[in-house]
Amino acid sequence: MKPRLRFACGLLLAVALASASHLYAQEPDATLASLPARSSPEWLKSGVIYQIFVRAFSQAGDLNGVTARLDDLHALNVNILWLMPIHPDGQLNKKGSLGSPYAVRDYYAIDPALGTKEDLHHLVAEAHRRNMKVIIDIVANHTAWDSVMMAHPEFYKKDAQGHIIYPHDWTDVAWLDYSNPKLRQYMIDMLVYWIKTFDLDGFRCDAAGEVPTDFWEQARVALEKV
Repeated sequence: MKPRLRFACGLLLAVALASASHLYAQEPDATLASLPARSSPEWLKSGVIYQIFVRAFSQAGDLNGVTARLDDLHALNVNILWLMPIHPDGQLNKKGSLGSPYAVRDYYAIDPALGTKEDLHHLVAEAHRRNMKVIIDIVANHTAWDSVMMAHPEFYKKDAQGHIIYPHDWTDVAWLDYSNPKLRQYMIDMLVYWIKTFDLDGFRCDAAGEVPTDFWEQARVALEKV
């Protein structure tokens, strides 16, 4: 397995879990908490991460606009590009006129306003040619209300009346239910898809502390085989 495709062991739990608010974190798992911490890959330990909101990063506002500025970022000694969610945004119950990239409508799709699969392939290839890594944001805790996954209402948490609910005061998103094994497999297959299809180097996992840690452990096993 290429070192690049170890997909940032530190990103999936160290960086991502640390990024989740302690106010919303799940209860600690005593068994996992007793284990020694994993070491991060060397490229992450020494990495300079640049967070990119694709639609606002360049005048073009798309993936090609990011590719066009790789030399500028390289000149800043950036060697890890973190792309904020590039999936289509939810429109149902959205907040503001544009909505949030963290309300994902389809985990398998790229927002057409940002570009195509070929554009992402080109961006990753050009970044790798400059010895830069590329990670993407994955929002595993919740989806948009108009997500394609609403075809599977059993994937979501519900109230006593059977209505799908949202987490906290995040009214623009619907809460996923990780007690459902089929949801877990859907999400793991999706993570594997992005690594295998686009040669990505890892994920930054939004609100990772909201998702059961044993799911991330499952995901590691699958991803480390890629």
